[in-house]
Amino acid sequence: MLNDPMVLAPVSDATRVEPEKRIRDRGATEKAILNAAKALLAEEGFQNFGINAVARRAGCDKQLIYRYYGGLNGLVEAIGADLGNWVKDRIPEDTGGMFLLTYGDLMERLSLLFLEALRDDPLVRRIVAWEVSENTEQVRRLSEARSKALASWLDRMRGSLTPPKGVDVVAVNAILIAAIQHLVLSASAGGQCAGLALKTSKDWEKAATALKRIVRGVYG
Repeated sequence: MLNDPMVLAPVSDATRVEPEKRIRDRGATEKAILNAAKALLAEEGFQNFGINAVARRAGCDKQLIYRYYGGLNGLVEAIGADLGNWVKDRIPEDTGGMFLLTYGDLMERLSLLFLEALRDDPLVRRIVAWEVSENTEQVRRLSEARSKALASWLDRMRGSLTPPKGVDVVAVNAILIAAIQHLVLSASAGGQCAGLALKTSKDWEKAATALKRIVRGVYG
């Protein structure tokens, strides 16, 4: 019976199928872990961010986090890498029908897209808040990943467009981005910023109009 090929055949079939099943399961589990980690960070911050908490949220054994990500630091690195995709997904490189003829066109588009994207993403809002309130290695990693992705977007889109002479582009763009971030964080905390209501779509249209005027006032 041990030499009967009809007995051995099912074992051979299982050997062929099982690796494929594990590969599919691994991809789904990695995604579940990453999504759970991002959701946990967005809701509770780093204070309650740990292997056990992420595993509970993902519904998996914590050993899988060590196996797939190498532990908590590796998971933070993966979230940082995912922030690059956030920029690509939320701030598309196509012009959406808008002709980018000047550097002012480019910065207006970036400013408005960044404003909208930041309003829609609680995790990135958390990261922005941490940047000015916490000085930890984990926060620095996430902040650097986001900044690099945004800078890469600008470099790719800029092409041959150049800003007006005499404008300190680094300083101006830093202030624009900081203003957008502060508006969004203030809106999340209290629904207003310096007397400007930021609750309704009409409120945000006012903010966007003011932002465009500032960009055009500097870059034309």
